[in-house]
Amino acid sequence: MPAERLTEDAIRAFAENWYVALDRHLPLEQVLALITEDLELKVPEDTFLGHRGFARWYDAVTNRFFDEVHTVTKVEPVIEGDRAVVRVIVNWQFKIWDAPAARSQWGGFDADQTWTVVAGPDGPLIKQYTVNDLTPMPGSVSL
Repeated sequence: MPAERLTEDAIRAFAENWYVALDRHLPLEQVLALITEDLELKVPEDTFLGHRGFARWYDAVTNRFFDEVHTVTKVEPVIEGDRAVVRVIVNWQFKIWDAPAARSQWGGFDADQTWTVVAGPDGPLIKQYTVNDLTPMPGSVSL
């Protein structure tokens, strides 16, 4: 099956759908379908490689954060054939609970990210995902 052509609209829709998947804590298999097998995921705490590394990261975040809401505020792709470098700005709000605390805590950050997406058979796939900066919102818990 030939790769689906990358367009700005397809990349924007993909970014929105990516965060819906994360907010809903979709099953790992469904999220793996959105990334390449040789993914490089760079987040402040570590770098995770491939599907195995992504699975470790996904297990950690889906067991740590809940009531997540990601709001995409900017998607700026630079398309070069079957790949694109994309600047993504997203507002991320969530709750966490650390036992034995009596209550959960709220967190909120604006995340500046750079993705490399490639054309896959059914649309864009993330090949590289880098969190460049996390800016806490006033009153946010620290990570």
